[in-house]
Amino acid sequence: MAEQEDERRFGEFVVVRRHGYVAELALDRPKAMNAVSTDMARSITAACEALGGERDVRVVVLTSTAERAFCVGADLKERNSFSDADLVRQRPVARAAYTGVLELPMPTIAAVHGFALGGGFELALSCDLIVADRTAVLGLPEVSVGVIPGGGGTQLLPRRVGAARAAELIFSARRLEAGEARELGLVDELVDAGQDRGEALALAARIAANSPVGLRAAKRALRLGHGLDLRAGLEVEDAAWRSVAFSGDRAEGVAAFNEKRPPQWPGE
Repeated sequence: MAEQEDERRFGEFVVVRRHGYVAELALDRPKAMNAVSTDMARSITAACEALGGERDVRVVVLTSTAERAFCVGADLKERNSFSDADLVRQRPVARAAYTGVLELPMPTIAAVHGFALGGGFELALSCDLIVADRTAVLGLPEVSVGVIPGGGGTQLLPRRVGAARAAELIFSARRLEAGEARELGLVDELVDAGQDRGEALALAARIAANSPVGLRAAKRALRLGHGLDLRAGLEVEDAAWRSVAFSGDRAEGVAAFNEKRPPQWPGE
């Protein structure tokens, strides 16, 4: 695919831009600091469904068009008008948005600046890697408003920082500045203010130079093997290896290495 940038909108609040083999999924509700309303949740789900089916997308970068925030979580103004029945009806819609990001088959990177709170932080946690700038403020404050993290936070955070640290952060509902978040492993790369999107896209481009078949299989092995005992995990790895060992990408990778040229991945 030739290097290019094009744009598609999913509803009012989500836009997908293509940068060659990298897709940027931008949260675009800046006036509400990307608070996730029912409509926005549907748009995130639709964008993820579309991207998941595009074989020439090798990496997805989740970004924000809001100056002061990545995403402040659930739209509590909308929730304030809900009856119990409304909340029950919205639950699968909201959950599908977080699951949509989590289950993207290619590597994903969140580019975080400003507030990433509650569901906003959970969207970032749903990605494989998190790049944050020094303005980032992260946290899961749900217990302070009478609920719990419901977009994967109670499961994803301990996988990053361990059970005890996750418990402290969730129970206290405290917010972390960018420096502490990096020290604790909540983010993977810390960059200067305003550089989160650019660095995440640059990292995505470096990753996208590799085999798309290999990238998806490696992600599958990492995700499915996590938490298993070593013997079971190695079986997951072996199955992923077998899925790529006889692929066109493997043949091209070996040929390109021996011919001392950049590979031209067939993606199959």
